[in-house]
Amino acid sequence: MSALAPTLEAFFTERLMAQRQASPHTVGAYRDTFRLLLGFVERRTNKAPATLAITDLDAPMISAFLDHLERERGNAVRTRNARLAAVHSLFRFAALRHPEHAGVIERVLAIPPKRFDRHDVAFLGDAEVEALLAAPDRMTFLGRRDHALLLLAVQTGLRVSELVALHIGDVVLGTGAHVRCLGKGRKERATPLTTQTTTVLRSWLQERGGVAQDPLFATTRGRALSRYGIAAIVERHVVSAALSCPSLVSKTVSPHVLRHTAAMRLLHADVDTTVIALWLGHEGVETTQIYVHADLALKEAALAKIAPIDSKRGRYRPPDKLLAFLEAL
Repeated sequence: MSALAPTLEAFFTERLMAQRQASPHTVGAYRDTFRLLLGFVERRTNKAPATLAITDLDAPMISAFLDHLERERGNAVRTRNARLAAVHSLFRFAALRHPEHAGVIERVLAIPPKRFDRHDVAFLGDAEVEALLAAPDRMTFLGRRDHALLLLAVQTGLRVSELVALHIGDVVLGTGAHVRCLGKGRKERATPLTTQTTTVLRSWLQERGGVAQDPLFATTRGRALSRYGIAAIVERHVVSAALSCPSLVSKTVSPHVLRHTAAMRLLHADVDTTVIALWLGHEGVETTQIYVHADLALKEAALAKIAPIDSKRGRYRPPDKLLAFLEAL
């Protein structure tokens, strides 16, 4: 077994799991990256993954792997950059253990992420939100479940992974009603609930039954809904809502769009971006600025405050004789 294999194993067990206490989602994403990378290098070198050396993963090989992701696997630039970030993390860890390979490691760490065009975030307007929330058939059990799920997603802006992980005990009703979740970076946060959401969730919990450890939103078999299950629920009800709200036909609505919608509704309510960052569980307020850029109404309001280019500046005149006297001193 080469030096690469034990280094990679230690990277997962010591760095990710023990030191950083990375979430299962993060560990899974890193795992998938290195499964793809080792498989790619094996096909290129005809060496089994367990026999590969650190020098086999040099900068040209990593660059070829990144090109393979884009050209052959059809990955987006964001995915390509995420895979590169995982590789960089491994090589920073390897630099401490194998200084003899400093040259190879330094050249890999020098590979830059790829630049890409950033598009404005997609979100739903008020009429579209109302149509989506009205789409589930609340005469049925699953319809009431879906309505509660969609309302909670739009109001709180929880990530789909956070919605999946919710348990009955995470919902606190009554005075100061809120929902608790373990977010990105394993950070706990509590998101307040509106009166409407509280009422709907109270009814849902009474009908749902179960104990605190049971999933809040479950399948007909009692298992927690998956990410794909929630995405399918959103997609199905968007199709129904589009019958009464045609603007939804041209939009691709995912659970993450509902998260963006929650952020935009807070922004339109004049909530400060630092509060929105805390609400959504962002690492920093910089991430929240994308919603300011996406809000055309805010840009139009700023434009209205700008004087026309060809307008003449008026001379300041004191509004009062006493002030005029003081100005003349």
